[in-house]
Amino acid sequence: MKKMMTGNEALARGFYEAGGRFASAYPGTPSTEILENLPQYRDSIYCEWAPNEKVAYEAAYGASIAGVRSLVTMKHVGLNVAADPLFTAAYNGVTGGFVMAVADDPSIHSSQNEQDSRHYAKSSKIAMLEPSDSAECKKFMAEAMHISETFDTPVMIRVTTRICHSKSAVETGERADVPWKVYKPDIPKYVATPANATKHRQKVEQRLIDLEKYSNESPLNFAEMGGTDVGVVCASVSRPYAKEVFGEDASYFNVGMSWPMPIESIRAFAAKVKTLYVIEELDPFMEVAIKAAGIDCIGKAKIPPMGELNPQVINGALFGVQPDFKTVDAVAAPRPPVLCAGCSHRGFFYTIAKNNKDGKYVICGDIGCYTLACNPPFNTIETCVCMGGGFSVAAGMAKVFELEGDDRIVFGVLGDSTYMHNGIVGAIEIAYNNSRVIPCVVDNSTTGMTGHQDHPGTGRTLMGDTANIISIEGTLKSVGFEKVFTVDPQDLAAMQAALDGAVAAIKAGERSAIVARRPCVLVKTRKFERGLCEVDADKCVGCKLCTKVGCPAIAMSGKKAQIDITLCVGCTVCAQVCPADAITTVEV
Repeated sequence: MKKMMTGNEALARGFYEAGGRFASAYPGTPSTEILENLPQYRDSIYCEWAPNEKVAYEAAYGASIAGVRSLVTMKHVGLNVAADPLFTAAYNGVTGGFVMAVADDPSIHSSQNEQDSRHYAKSSKIAMLEPSDSAECKKFMAEAMHISETFDTPVMIRVTTRICHSKSAVETGERADVPWKVYKPDIPKYVATPANATKHRQKVEQRLIDLEKYSNESPLNFAEMGGTDVGVVCASVSRPYAKEVFGEDASYFNVGMSWPMPIESIRAFAAKVKTLYVIEELDPFMEVAIKAAGIDCIGKAKIPPMGELNPQVINGALFGVQPDFKTVDAVAAPRPPVLCAGCSHRGFFYTIAKNNKDGKYVICGDIGCYTLACNPPFNTIETCVCMGGGFSVAAGMAKVFELEGDDRIVFGVLGDSTYMHNGIVGAIEIAYNNSRVIPCVVDNSTTGMTGHQDHPGTGRTLMGDTANIISIEGTLKSVGFEKVFTVDPQDLAAMQAALDGAVAAIKAGERSAIVARRPCVLVKTRKFERGLCEVDADKCVGCKLCTKVGCPAIAMSGKKAQIDITLCVGCTVCAQVCPADAITTVEV
């Protein structure tokens, strides 16, 4: 049967058909939907959200050691978190097939950097495959499992945003019957002492030689001969782009297994064409290897080294051909990204901003919806580095202020999922080294940024089962925060009291923290729990104070405020700041 599938759906289907049994991940766009498409196979596959990518990698690797085919998925920055076990697992090898699907994000659609994860495969000395469409995503998963078990290695499948989210036809098949390789202890293989690792190091180098031979013979790497004037080496999503640009008159070498590179096959291909191009997104990964082998080619000297490629970009870079698009003169209304109407974070940041007009607070942020508080009207978040960094960066800044005699108070702000991911360790850093930081968890009871996935604090698992709820307050208290203020951030009076209490405590030498908890408005059971807000135009004095809460439902109509009822969800934050009591709620 053929179905239209995204690359992520096809990777999940491929894992199912390849006899996979265990999968773990932390959600991260553009990789999230791989795991979200696995619970439908719960009779055959156990799948889970892990607290972070390192834990997910280790859990899936443990399943491989125990003898089943396993999968871990993550986005590119998540691979940085998982790099520690990656390198050692590459030394130890596997029992059941072990695949890591890593999704890069060229053009930084929803990430904090643009990273080429292919370098990790080379550096850790493992095999890597790069599918170019959804059909190959499914096909390559089975091949990756075969390579993993044949060569005793983890295997990376590297995809990108376009591969993950675009659809193409996929022919589905039956699930393979892969028996459990019953676990037997093997201390020399799986205990990474220096003595064992030294032996594994030699094994890894021989494995690379064997893998390169396999790559040169693999049907995943193949030539399509057309004319001999132009030859193109391409991989992943660059393959269909290149074919659209160069057409049927060129010849193509399609790289499906991109590490180790099939250099000898590429050498033979290059000898058949006059001019060789290498088309690849981001870094000159293939180009460097090809040139190092003494093969002349044209690549990043002309092709942009950053951002997504497409046929128009390639045509313009190589041949100066500009797209024949019709242009329309239009001025779009400025629409900066904002927190949703009714967002549970709004009251927290409004209160912080209102109390920080003299700059006495420094607010370190993190990865999540709440990062938007760096924008007007709040202008509060001053740093954003990586998941968990909101606490750790704050700790370092606070120490500098202490050393320099600066009495500003530092706040570290994380979401609940980010707190579970890596924030607990940052809280320990603050408490252990006695940094003058108030850690704040803005808890909207979901992983909001990636599409509302569960985590250890929500009480539900990926497979829909009830789970133990990990208490944010309990963990903060257990690591040394004497005063933890839990508050509904949409109750502005209570939010102010919590802020005052936390600041007073830290000034008195006590460790304090804030948990601002209200579920995300997009996942609440009752959407309009208080009715909708409306403005009494007769009472409105046009002070514009309600616009300072940054709600997209509020605008000025002449000198009066108005509320768009199609956006309002009745959070009442605007009503609480109105000095004229001009905003009330109406039932819906």
